[in-house]
Amino acid sequence: MHPPHSGACRWLVRSGASHIPSLSQAISITRPPRSTRFFSQQPASSSRSILSPQQYPRPTCLTPCTRLLGLRSFSIQSQLRDRHPSKSNSSGDANTLSGNTIESLLSKTHQGNKTLDTSAGQDPQPLPGPLDGFRVLDLTRVLAGPYCTQILGDLGAEVIKIENPRGGDDTRAWGPPFAENKDPSDTSTRESAYFLGVNRNKKSITVNLRSEQGRQLMHDLVKKVDVLVENYVPGKLDEMGLGYKELAALNPKLIYTSITGYGQTGPYRSRPGYDVMIEAEAGLMYITGEENGTPVKVGVAVTGLYAHGAIMAALLARSRTGRGQHIDCSLLDAQIATLANIGSSYLIAGQEAKRMGTSHPSIVPYQVLPSSDSHIMIGAGNDGQFKILCNVLGLDELVEDTRFHTNKDRVQHRHELIGLLTTRLRTRSNREWLTALEGRGIPFAPINNIEQTFQHPQVLAREMVRTVEHPKAGEIKVAGLPVKYSETQPSIRLPPPCLGEHTEEVLRTVLGYDEEKIRELREAKAV
Repeated sequence: MHPPHSGACRWLVRSGASHIPSLSQAISITRPPRSTRFFSQQPASSSRSILSPQQYPRPTCLTPCTRLLGLRSFSIQSQLRDRHPSKSNSSGDANTLSGNTIESLLSKTHQGNKTLDTSAGQDPQPLPGPLDGFRVLDLTRVLAGPYCTQILGDLGAEVIKIENPRGGDDTRAWGPPFAENKDPSDTSTRESAYFLGVNRNKKSITVNLRSEQGRQLMHDLVKKVDVLVENYVPGKLDEMGLGYKELAALNPKLIYTSITGYGQTGPYRSRPGYDVMIEAEAGLMYITGEENGTPVKVGVAVTGLYAHGAIMAALLARSRTGRGQHIDCSLLDAQIATLANIGSSYLIAGQEAKRMGTSHPSIVPYQVLPSSDSHIMIGAGNDGQFKILCNVLGLDELVEDTRFHTNKDRVQHRHELIGLLTTRLRTRSNREWLTALEGRGIPFAPINNIEQTFQHPQVLAREMVRTVEHPKAGEIKVAGLPVKYSETQPSIRLPPPCLGEHTEEVLRTVLGYDEEKIRELREAKAV
Protein backbone atom coordinates (compact mmCIF):
# COMPACT_ATOMS: atom_id res chain seq x y z
CA MET A 1 0.00 0.00 0.00
CA HIS A 2 1.33 3.39 -0.92
CA PRO A 3 0.43 6.25 1.45
CA PRO A 4 -2.36 8.49 0.15
CA HIS A 5 -1.58 12.10 -0.52
CA SER A 6 -3.88 15.08 -0.58
CA GLY A 7 -4.02 17.48 -3.48
CA ALA A 8 -4.27 20.27 -0.95
CA CYS A 9 -1.47 19.13 1.37
CA ARG A 10 0.78 21.91 2.60
CA TRP A 11 4.52 21.70 2.61
CA LEU A 12 7.07 24.02 4.03
CA VAL A 13 10.35 25.23 2.59
CA ARG A 14 12.29 27.12 5.18
CA SER A 15 15.77 28.42 4.80
CA GLY A 16 18.32 28.84 7.54
CA ALA A 17 19.32 32.34 6.53
CA SER A 18 19.33 34.71 3.61
CA HIS A 19 21.66 37.34 2.27
CA ILE A 20 24.12 38.73 4.79
CA PRO A 21 23.17 40.20 7.15
CA SER A 22 19.49 39.22 7.21
CA LEU A 23 17.75 35.91 7.83
CA SER A 24 15.36 34.76 5.16
CA GLN A 25 11.73 34.06 5.46
CA ALA A 26 10.08 30.70 5.84
CA ILE A 27 8.14 29.94 2.70
CA SER A 28 4.82 28.17 3.02
CA ILE A 29 3.47 26.77 -0.21
CA THR A 30 0.09 25.14 -0.82
CA ARG A 31 0.13 22.61 -3.62
CA PRO A 32 -2.70 22.98 -6.14
CA PRO A 33 -4.94 19.97 -6.69
CA ARG A 34 -3.46 17.06 -8.63
CA SER A 35 -5.43 17.86 -11.74
CA THR A 36 -3.74 21.25 -12.14
CA ARG A 37 -0.44 20.82 -10.32
CA PHE A 38 2.41 21.87 -12.61
CA PHE A 39 0.72 20.71 -15.84
CA SER A 40 -2.05 21.86 -18.09
CA GLN A 41 -4.54 19.27 -19.19
CA GLN A 42 -3.47 18.30 -22.71
CA PRO A 43 -4.64 15.48 -24.96
CA ALA A 44 -1.94 12.97 -25.79
CA SER A 45 -2.21 13.76 -29.47
CA SER A 46 -1.93 17.54 -29.20
CA SER A 47 1.09 19.24 -30.71
CA ARG A 48 3.69 21.00 -28.60
CA SER A 49 3.81 24.74 -29.00
CA ILE A 50 6.80 26.96 -28.32
CA LEU A 51 6.74 29.79 -25.81
CA SER A 52 8.74 32.85 -26.69
CA PRO A 53 10.92 34.47 -23.99
CA GLN A 54 8.50 37.41 -23.94
CA GLN A 55 5.71 35.14 -22.70
CA TYR A 56 7.56 34.54 -19.45
CA PRO A 57 7.67 37.38 -16.92
CA ARG A 58 11.08 38.65 -15.91
CA PRO A 59 11.65 37.15 -12.42
CA THR A 60 12.82 39.28 -9.54
CA CYS A 61 16.56 39.06 -8.86
CA LEU A 62 16.95 37.54 -5.39
CA THR A 63 20.49 36.25 -5.22
CA PRO A 64 23.81 36.66 -7.05
CA CYS A 65 24.58 34.37 -9.95
CA THR A 66 27.38 31.91 -9.39
CA ARG A 67 28.93 29.14 -11.49
CA LEU A 68 29.25 25.39 -11.00
CA LEU A 69 31.98 23.48 -12.82
CA GLY A 70 32.39 26.38 -15.24
CA LEU A 71 28.83 26.08 -16.56
CA ARG A 72 27.17 29.46 -16.96
CA SER A 73 23.60 29.87 -15.86
CA PHE A 74 21.28 29.98 -18.80
CA SER A 75 17.64 29.60 -19.81
CA ILE A 76 16.69 27.79 -23.01
CA GLN A 77 13.38 29.57 -23.25
CA SER A 78 13.06 28.97 -26.97
CA GLN A 79 12.31 25.31 -26.16
CA LEU A 80 9.76 25.88 -23.37
CA ARG A 81 6.44 24.14 -23.78
CA ASP A 82 2.91 25.19 -22.98
CA ARG A 83 2.40 22.35 -20.49
CA HIS A 84 3.12 24.58 -17.45
CA PRO A 85 1.36 27.91 -18.01
CA SER A 86 0.50 28.32 -14.34
CA LYS A 87 4.15 28.37 -13.36
CA SER A 88 4.75 31.57 -15.34
CA ASN A 89 2.32 33.60 -13.27
CA SER A 90 4.39 34.16 -10.14
CA SER A 91 3.41 37.34 -8.34
CA GLY A 92 4.64 39.15 -5.30
CA ASP A 93 8.05 39.40 -3.73
CA ALA A 94 9.05 37.30 -0.77
CA ASN A 95 8.85 39.05 2.56
CA THR A 96 12.19 39.27 4.29
CA LEU A 97 13.45 40.21 7.72
CA SER A 98 16.15 42.81 8.00
CA GLY A 99 18.61 43.84 10.66
CA ASN A 100 19.76 40.39 11.76
CA THR A 101 23.53 40.42 11.95
CA ILE A 102 25.77 37.38 11.62
CA GLU A 103 26.41 37.62 15.35
CA SER A 104 22.71 37.37 16.17
CA LEU A 105 22.36 34.60 13.60
CA LEU A 106 25.06 32.63 15.37
CA SER A 107 23.48 33.22 18.75
CA LYS A 108 20.28 31.63 17.50
CA THR A 109 21.90 28.78 15.63
CA HIS A 110 22.95 26.44 18.38
CA GLN A 111 22.08 26.89 22.03
CA GLY A 112 22.07 23.46 23.57
CA ASN A 113 19.67 21.46 21.42
CA LYS A 114 17.87 24.51 20.00
CA THR A 115 17.66 24.93 16.26
CA LEU A 116 17.94 28.04 14.15
CA ASP A 117 15.20 30.56 14.92
CA THR A 118 13.61 31.86 11.73
CA SER A 119 10.41 33.76 11.03
CA ALA A 120 7.95 32.89 8.33
CA GLY A 121 7.11 34.85 5.20
CA GLN A 122 4.86 33.81 2.31
CA ASP A 123 5.78 33.07 -1.29
CA PRO A 124 2.75 31.28 -2.76
CA GLN A 125 4.56 30.17 -5.92
CA PRO A 126 8.29 29.77 -6.68
CA LEU A 127 9.75 31.75 -9.55
CA PRO A 128 10.42 29.75 -12.73
CA GLY A 129 13.78 27.95 -12.72
CA PRO A 130 16.26 27.75 -15.62
CA LEU A 131 14.79 24.40 -16.71
CA ASP A 132 11.16 25.32 -16.12
CA GLY A 133 9.05 23.64 -18.82
CA PHE A 134 11.36 20.65 -19.36
CA ARG A 135 10.39 17.13 -18.31
CA VAL A 136 12.83 14.41 -17.19
CA LEU A 137 12.22 10.67 -16.93
CA ASP A 138 14.39 9.26 -14.13
CA LEU A 139 15.16 5.52 -14.29
CA THR A 140 18.13 5.75 -11.92
CA ARG A 141 18.76 4.33 -8.48
CA VAL A 142 21.25 4.76 -5.60
CA LEU A 143 23.45 7.89 -5.88
CA ALA A 144 25.09 9.18 -9.07
CA GLY A 145 21.92 9.10 -11.19
CA PRO A 146 19.49 10.38 -8.54
CA TYR A 147 21.96 13.15 -7.66
CA CYS A 148 22.04 14.22 -11.31
CA THR A 149 18.25 14.23 -11.68
CA GLN A 150 17.80 16.07 -8.37
CA ILE A 151 19.97 18.88 -9.75
CA LEU A 152 17.75 19.02 -12.84
CA GLY A 153 14.70 19.12 -10.57
CA ASP A 154 16.19 21.91 -8.46
CA LEU A 155 16.72 23.89 -11.66
CA GLY A 156 13.02 23.71 -12.42
CA ALA A 157 12.57 20.56 -14.52
CA GLU A 158 9.64 18.27 -13.80
CA VAL A 159 11.27 14.96 -12.83
CA ILE A 160 9.27 11.72 -12.94
CA LYS A 161 11.05 8.95 -11.05
CA ILE A 162 10.28 5.42 -12.25
CA GLU A 163 10.46 2.84 -9.44
CA ASN A 164 9.98 -0.89 -9.09
CA PRO A 165 6.60 -1.57 -7.43
CA ARG A 166 8.37 -4.03 -5.11
CA GLY A 167 10.34 -1.68 -2.87
CA GLY A 168 11.43 1.03 -5.28
CA ASP A 169 14.88 2.61 -5.22
CA ASP A 170 17.30 0.38 -3.28
CA THR A 171 18.36 3.28 -1.06
CA ARG A 172 14.90 3.58 0.48
CA ALA A 173 15.98 0.67 2.70
CA TRP A 174 19.60 1.79 3.25
CA GLY A 175 19.79 2.65 6.91
CA PRO A 176 19.94 3.52 9.65
CA PRO A 177 19.51 6.40 9.92
CA PHE A 178 15.86 6.62 8.98
CA ALA A 179 13.41 9.51 9.33
CA GLU A 180 10.76 8.72 11.92
CA ASN A 181 7.15 8.58 10.73
CA LYS A 182 5.30 11.65 12.00
CA ASP A 183 2.24 9.56 12.89
CA PRO A 184 3.16 7.34 15.87
CA SER A 185 0.53 4.81 14.77
CA ASP A 186 2.09 4.51 11.29
CA THR A 187 4.07 1.28 11.32
CA SER A 188 4.93 1.32 7.60
CA THR A 189 8.53 1.38 6.38
CA ARG A 190 10.40 4.55 7.26
CA GLU A 191 12.30 6.57 4.66
CA SER A 192 16.09 6.42 4.81
CA ALA A 193 18.20 9.55 5.16
CA TYR A 194 20.18 8.31 2.15
CA PHE A 195 17.13 8.34 -0.14
CA LEU A 196 15.82 11.63 1.24
CA GLY A 197 19.15 13.31 0.48
CA VAL A 198 19.05 12.93 -3.32
CA ASN A 199 15.41 12.67 -4.38
CA ARG A 200 13.59 15.95 -3.73
CA ASN A 201 11.75 17.75 -6.55
CA LYS A 202 10.69 14.41 -8.04
CA LYS A 203 7.42 12.58 -8.58
CA SER A 204 7.47 8.84 -7.94
CA ILE A 205 5.49 6.40 -10.06
CA THR A 206 5.75 2.63 -9.88
CA VAL A 207 6.06 0.71 -13.16
CA ASN A 208 6.79 -2.96 -13.79
CA LEU A 209 9.22 -2.62 -16.69
CA ARG A 210 9.16 -6.36 -17.38
CA SER A 211 5.45 -6.39 -18.20
CA GLU A 212 4.14 -5.61 -21.68
CA GLN A 213 1.74 -3.00 -20.30
CA GLY A 214 4.55 -1.41 -18.31
CA ARG A 215 6.75 -1.12 -21.39
CA GLN A 216 3.91 0.42 -23.39
CA LEU A 217 3.35 2.91 -20.57
CA MET A 218 7.05 3.84 -20.77
CA HIS A 219 6.80 4.29 -24.54
CA ASP A 220 3.88 6.66 -24.00
CA LEU A 221 5.84 8.61 -21.40
CA VAL A 222 8.95 8.89 -23.57
CA LYS A 223 6.93 10.80 -26.16
CA LYS A 224 6.18 13.41 -23.47
CA VAL A 225 9.67 14.05 -22.07
CA ASP A 226 12.83 15.91 -23.03
CA VAL A 227 15.42 13.89 -21.10
CA LEU A 228 15.73 10.28 -19.92
CA VAL A 229 18.40 9.31 -17.38
CA GLU A 230 19.17 5.65 -16.59
CA ASN A 231 21.92 3.70 -14.83
CA TYR A 232 21.31 0.10 -15.86
CA VAL A 233 24.12 -2.19 -16.98
CA PRO A 234 24.63 -1.65 -20.74
CA GLY A 235 22.23 -3.75 -22.78
CA LYS A 236 19.69 -4.39 -20.01
CA LEU A 237 17.18 -1.77 -21.15
CA ASP A 238 17.65 -2.83 -24.77
CA GLU A 239 16.40 -6.28 -23.75
CA MET A 240 13.26 -4.64 -22.33
CA GLY A 241 12.58 -2.58 -25.44
CA LEU A 242 13.70 0.59 -23.68
CA GLY A 243 17.11 1.16 -25.27
CA TYR A 244 18.20 4.37 -26.95
CA LYS A 245 17.52 3.34 -30.57
CA GLU A 246 13.97 2.21 -29.89
CA LEU A 247 13.06 5.24 -27.76
CA ALA A 248 14.77 7.74 -30.07
CA ALA A 249 12.55 6.41 -32.87
CA LEU A 250 9.53 7.33 -30.74
CA ASN A 251 10.96 10.75 -29.78
CA PRO A 252 13.82 12.01 -31.98
CA LYS A 253 14.32 15.00 -29.64
CA LEU A 254 14.97 12.74 -26.65
CA ILE A 255 18.24 13.23 -24.75
CA TYR A 256 18.96 9.71 -23.44
CA THR A 257 21.60 9.71 -20.71
CA SER A 258 23.27 6.47 -19.55
CA ILE A 259 25.29 6.52 -16.33
CA THR A 260 27.26 3.30 -15.91
CA GLY A 261 30.36 2.00 -14.18
CA TYR A 262 32.57 1.57 -17.25
CA GLY A 263 30.68 3.02 -20.22
CA GLN A 264 28.87 1.59 -23.23
CA THR A 265 32.03 0.30 -24.95
CA GLY A 266 35.23 -1.55 -24.04
CA PRO A 267 36.03 -4.90 -22.40
CA TYR A 268 34.56 -3.90 -19.03
CA ARG A 269 31.29 -2.47 -20.38
CA SER A 270 29.12 -5.21 -18.87
CA ARG A 271 30.51 -4.90 -15.36
CA PRO A 272 28.31 -3.23 -12.73
CA GLY A 273 29.76 -0.03 -11.30
CA TYR A 274 30.15 0.90 -7.63
CA ASP A 275 31.75 4.16 -6.57
CA VAL A 276 34.20 2.63 -4.08
CA MET A 277 35.35 0.06 -6.65
CA ILE A 278 35.93 2.81 -9.20
CA GLU A 279 37.85 4.85 -6.63
CA ALA A 280 40.15 1.86 -6.18
CA GLU A 281 40.45 1.01 -9.87
CA ALA A 282 40.86 4.57 -11.18
CA GLY A 283 43.73 5.59 -8.91
CA LEU A 284 41.88 7.85 -6.47
CA MET A 285 42.11 5.52 -3.50
CA TYR A 286 45.82 4.95 -4.17
CA ILE A 287 46.58 8.66 -3.65
CA THR A 288 44.22 9.15 -0.68
CA GLY A 289 45.37 8.61 2.89
CA GLU A 290 48.37 9.27 5.09
CA GLU A 291 51.82 8.74 3.60
CA ASN A 292 52.55 5.56 5.52
CA GLY A 293 48.92 4.44 5.90
CA THR A 294 46.54 2.31 3.90
CA PRO A 295 44.49 3.58 0.93
CA VAL A 296 41.33 5.41 2.02
CA LYS A 297 37.91 5.88 0.43
CA VAL A 298 36.90 9.48 -0.23
CA GLY A 299 33.64 11.38 -0.50
CA VAL A 300 31.01 10.45 -3.04
CA ALA A 301 30.94 9.86 -6.80
CA VAL A 302 31.12 12.98 -8.98
CA THR A 303 29.65 11.33 -12.08
CA GLY A 304 26.23 12.87 -11.38
CA LEU A 305 27.74 16.32 -11.78
CA TYR A 306 29.34 15.38 -15.08
CA ALA A 307 26.05 13.89 -16.33
CA HIS A 308 24.12 17.01 -15.33
CA GLY A 309 26.55 19.22 -17.25
CA ALA A 310 26.37 16.92 -20.28
CA ILE A 311 22.56 17.10 -20.29
CA MET A 312 22.63 20.90 -20.14
CA ALA A 313 25.02 21.00 -23.11
CA ALA A 314 22.85 18.52 -25.04
CA LEU A 315 19.82 20.75 -24.50
CA LEU A 316 21.78 23.64 -25.97
CA ALA A 317 22.80 21.49 -28.93
CA ARG A 318 19.18 20.43 -29.45
CA SER A 319 18.14 24.09 -29.63
CA ARG A 320 20.37 24.35 -32.71
CA THR A 321 19.83 20.96 -34.38
CA GLY A 322 16.34 20.01 -33.24
CA ARG A 323 17.59 16.50 -32.41
CA GLY A 324 18.37 14.63 -29.21
CA GLN A 325 21.29 12.28 -28.65
CA HIS A 326 22.68 9.49 -26.47
CA ILE A 327 24.99 10.59 -23.63
CA ASP A 328 27.42 7.89 -22.44
CA CYS A 329 28.68 8.86 -18.96
CA SER A 330 30.73 6.45 -16.82
CA LEU A 331 32.04 6.45 -13.28
CA LEU A 332 35.46 5.36 -14.52
CA ASP A 333 35.80 8.14 -17.11
CA ALA A 334 34.63 10.79 -14.65
CA GLN A 335 37.10 9.61 -12.03
CA ILE A 336 40.00 9.61 -14.48
CA ALA A 337 39.12 13.18 -15.52
CA THR A 338 39.07 14.38 -11.90
CA LEU A 339 42.61 13.15 -11.22
CA ALA A 340 43.43 16.61 -12.61
CA ASN A 341 47.00 17.73 -11.80
CA ILE A 342 47.89 14.33 -10.31
CA GLY A 343 47.00 12.61 -13.56
CA SER A 344 48.74 15.30 -15.59
CA SER A 345 51.97 14.86 -13.61
CA TYR A 346 52.07 11.23 -14.70
CA LEU A 347 51.04 11.84 -18.31
CA ILE A 348 53.50 14.70 -18.82
CA ALA A 349 56.47 13.65 -16.70
CA GLY A 350 55.88 9.98 -15.90
CA GLN A 351 55.76 10.91 -12.19
CA GLU A 352 53.98 8.28 -10.10
CA ALA A 353 51.76 9.72 -7.38
CA LYS A 354 51.80 8.72 -3.73
CA ARG A 355 49.68 9.22 -0.64
CA MET A 356 50.53 12.46 1.15
CA GLY A 357 47.71 12.92 3.64
CA THR A 358 46.50 16.53 3.38
CA SER A 359 49.81 17.93 2.12
CA HIS A 360 50.34 19.16 -1.44
CA PRO A 361 53.01 17.71 -3.75
CA SER A 362 53.94 21.11 -5.19
CA ILE A 363 53.23 23.66 -2.41
CA VAL A 364 54.67 23.86 1.12
CA PRO A 365 53.15 24.58 3.59
CA TYR A 366 49.72 23.49 2.39
CA GLN A 367 48.28 20.93 4.81
CA VAL A 368 46.57 20.22 8.11
CA LEU A 369 48.75 21.05 11.11
CA PRO A 370 48.13 20.40 14.82
CA SER A 371 47.44 23.06 17.43
CA SER A 372 47.47 22.44 21.18
CA ASP A 373 43.87 21.17 21.16
CA SER A 374 42.85 20.42 17.57
CA HIS A 375 43.95 20.87 13.95
CA ILE A 376 43.96 23.68 11.42
CA MET A 377 44.36 23.73 7.63
CA ILE A 378 46.98 26.27 6.56
CA GLY A 379 48.29 27.16 3.11
CA ALA A 380 50.96 29.52 1.79
CA GLY A 381 50.80 29.46 -1.99
CA ASN A 382 53.46 32.10 -2.62
CA ASP A 383 56.44 33.77 -0.94
CA GLY A 384 54.34 36.71 0.27
CA GLN A 385 51.88 34.45 2.06
CA PHE A 386 54.74 32.49 3.61
CA LYS A 387 56.20 35.71 4.99
CA ILE A 388 52.85 36.67 6.53
CA LEU A 389 52.45 33.21 8.06
CA CYS A 390 55.90 33.39 9.64
CA ASN A 391 55.05 36.81 11.07
CA VAL A 392 51.77 35.58 12.59
CA LEU A 393 53.53 32.58 14.13
CA GLY A 394 56.43 34.68 15.46
CA LEU A 395 58.89 32.85 13.21
CA ASP A 396 60.22 35.76 11.14
CA GLU A 397 63.68 34.21 11.07
CA LEU A 398 62.40 31.48 8.74
CA VAL A 399 61.89 34.05 5.98
CA GLU A 400 65.66 34.64 5.84
CA ASP A 401 66.52 30.95 6.08
CA THR A 402 67.96 29.91 2.71
CA ARG A 403 66.21 26.56 2.98
CA PHE A 404 62.84 28.29 2.73
CA HIS A 405 63.44 31.30 0.44
CA THR A 406 61.20 30.09 -2.41
CA ASN A 407 58.42 27.56 -2.76
CA LYS A 408 60.83 25.27 -4.60
CA ASP A 409 63.16 25.46 -1.60
CA ARG A 410 60.30 24.79 0.79
CA VAL A 411 59.18 21.73 -1.19
CA GLN A 412 62.76 20.41 -1.11
CA HIS A 413 63.00 20.94 2.66
CA ARG A 414 59.39 20.00 3.42
CA HIS A 415 60.01 17.88 6.52
CA GLU A 416 62.27 20.43 8.23
CA LEU A 417 59.80 23.28 7.67
CA ILE A 418 56.71 21.34 8.72
CA GLY A 419 58.52 20.25 11.89
CA LEU A 420 59.29 23.88 12.82
CA LEU A 421 55.73 25.04 12.09
CA THR A 422 54.22 22.15 14.04
CA THR A 423 56.33 22.86 17.13
CA ARG A 424 55.18 26.49 17.14
CA LEU A 425 51.50 25.80 16.43
CA ARG A 426 51.27 23.35 19.32
CA THR A 427 51.98 26.14 21.80
CA ARG A 428 48.51 27.70 21.40
CA SER A 429 44.89 26.60 20.92
CA ASN A 430 42.97 26.43 17.68
CA ARG A 431 40.83 29.42 18.63
CA GLU A 432 43.88 31.55 19.34
CA TRP A 433 45.51 30.73 16.01
CA LEU A 434 42.26 31.23 14.07
CA THR A 435 41.91 34.67 15.64
CA ALA A 436 45.52 35.56 14.87
CA LEU A 437 45.21 34.46 11.22
CA GLU A 438 41.89 36.21 10.57
CA GLY A 439 42.20 39.00 8.02
CA ARG A 440 45.90 38.49 7.34
CA GLY A 441 45.46 37.37 3.73
CA ILE A 442 46.54 33.74 3.89
CA PRO A 443 44.38 30.62 3.43
CA PHE A 444 43.36 28.86 6.63
CA ALA A 445 40.38 26.96 8.00
CA PRO A 446 39.35 24.91 11.03
CA ILE A 447 38.53 21.21 10.54
CA ASN A 448 34.77 21.23 11.06
CA ASN A 449 32.67 18.18 11.78
CA ILE A 450 29.29 17.84 10.04
CA GLU A 451 27.36 19.57 12.84
CA GLN A 452 29.73 22.53 12.75
CA THR A 453 29.52 22.59 8.97
CA PHE A 454 25.73 22.97 8.92
CA GLN A 455 25.91 25.62 11.68
CA HIS A 456 28.58 27.64 9.88
CA PRO A 457 27.44 31.28 9.55
CA GLN A 458 28.28 31.38 5.85
CA VAL A 459 26.42 28.12 5.23
CA LEU A 460 23.35 29.56 6.93
CA ALA A 461 23.67 32.91 5.20
CA ARG A 462 23.79 31.13 1.84
CA GLU A 463 20.58 29.21 2.70
CA MET A 464 22.31 25.84 2.48
CA VAL A 465 19.99 24.29 5.07
CA ARG A 466 16.32 24.00 4.14
CA THR A 467 13.29 22.40 5.74
CA VAL A 468 10.54 20.61 3.81
CA GLU A 469 7.34 18.91 4.92
CA HIS A 470 7.41 15.23 3.97
CA PRO A 471 4.05 13.39 3.78
CA LYS A 472 5.23 10.57 6.07
CA ALA A 473 8.20 11.93 8.01
CA GLY A 474 6.86 15.42 8.61
CA GLU A 475 9.35 18.26 8.80
CA ILE A 476 12.81 17.22 7.58
CA LYS A 477 15.97 19.18 6.81
CA VAL A 478 17.74 18.94 3.47
CA ALA A 479 20.79 20.60 1.93
CA GLY A 480 20.02 23.85 0.14
CA LEU A 481 20.54 24.96 -3.44
CA PRO A 482 24.26 25.33 -4.25
CA VAL A 483 23.94 27.62 -7.29
CA LYS A 484 22.24 31.00 -7.21
CA TYR A 485 20.95 32.69 -10.37
CA SER A 486 20.27 36.35 -11.06
CA GLU A 487 17.48 35.90 -13.63
CA THR A 488 15.88 32.53 -12.90
CA GLN A 489 15.30 30.88 -9.56
CA PRO A 490 16.08 27.25 -8.63
CA SER A 491 13.75 26.06 -5.89
CA ILE A 492 12.70 23.19 -3.67
CA ARG A 493 9.11 22.63 -4.75
CA LEU A 494 8.52 19.01 -3.75
CA PRO A 495 9.78 16.90 -0.84
CA PRO A 496 11.34 13.50 -1.63
CA PRO A 497 8.39 11.33 -2.70
CA CYS A 498 6.88 8.30 -1.08
CA LEU A 499 6.97 5.17 -3.23
CA GLY A 500 4.39 5.50 -6.02
CA GLU A 501 2.99 8.69 -4.52
CA HIS A 502 2.33 10.29 -7.90
CA THR A 503 1.46 7.26 -10.05
CA GLU A 504 -2.18 8.12 -10.59
CA GLU A 505 -1.46 11.82 -11.01
CA VAL A 506 1.09 11.24 -13.79
CA LEU A 507 -1.04 8.67 -15.57
CA ARG A 508 -3.95 11.09 -15.63
CA THR A 509 -2.34 14.47 -16.25
CA VAL A 510 0.69 13.57 -18.36
CA LEU A 511 -0.60 10.56 -20.31
CA GLY A 512 -4.31 11.33 -20.23
CA TYR A 513 -5.24 7.80 -19.11
CA ASP A 514 -8.83 7.37 -17.94
CA GLU A 515 -10.15 5.42 -14.94
CA GLU A 516 -10.64 2.24 -16.95
CA LYS A 517 -7.09 2.30 -18.33
CA ILE A 518 -5.57 2.89 -14.90
CA ARG A 519 -7.69 0.08 -13.41
CA GLU A 520 -6.47 -2.33 -16.11
CA LEU A 521 -2.84 -1.42 -15.40
CA ARG A 522 -3.31 -2.05 -11.68
CA GLU A 523 -5.06 -5.38 -12.25
CA ALA A 524 -2.22 -6.45 -14.55
CA LYS A 525 0.30 -5.35 -11.87
CA ALA A 526 1.97 -3.11 -14.43
CA VAL A 527 1.95 -0.21 -11.94
